[in-house]
Amino acid sequence: MPAQLSLQILLDSASVLVFALTGALAASRAQLDLVGFLFIAALTAIGGGTLRDVLLDRNPVFWIAQPWFLAVAVAAATLVFFTAHLLESRYRTLLWLDSLALAVAVPAGAAVALDLGAHWSIVIVMGVATGTFGGMMRDVVCNEVPLVLTQGELYATAAAAGALATVLATGLTDSAGLAREWDLLIGGLVTWGLRAGSLHFGWQLPVYKSRPPRQ
Repeated sequence: MPAQLSLQILLDSASVLVFALTGALAASRAQLDLVGFLFIAALTAIGGGTLRDVLLDRNPVFWIAQPWFLAVAVAAATLVFFTAHLLESRYRTLLWLDSLALAVAVPAGAAVALDLGAHWSIVIVMGVATGTFGGMMRDVVCNEVPLVLTQGELYATAAAAGALATVLATGLTDSAGLAREWDLLIGGLVTWGLRAGSLHFGWQLPVYKSRPPRQ
């Protein structure tokens, strides 16, 4: 198996696993049954990657080509179903796991678009879509405000910055003769650094505030 392909599978696997854990935690907060856990975990785990592959006309979709991705999501959901009660704060755990999943999924999505020769702007969009769409579906189905729309927090911005960093790093590492792993590592670190800073330090974007019309 080519190193580049195995790296892509590793990134997708890590993204599926961690996003599935967040989906299962969301299901525990909604007090769903085991089937609900499995559904929300799978939806969260494969949602972003599915959108990416459909938009890029990548056939077959990654989890159809490798069905064991679904097994990873099922295992994660089952684990959380029996252990979620041990966590002191399931929501806080969900937020930090989600930040890790975002940091993995964004460069993974960008890498797929790069490998298909997409324009740099499309690479950024695919990185953001891969990182945010599964979590957005998770939150909507569980009747929560999507994290991507949380007031002022760096989420989509972190994803976009990470995807852009991956694109820029690709040009630098290609000219220096370095491996693709460095591009993805840089993109992931930028994504996670911004998202973690928003969670821990309260970094935020300016929020629109309405003003009364002038007389």
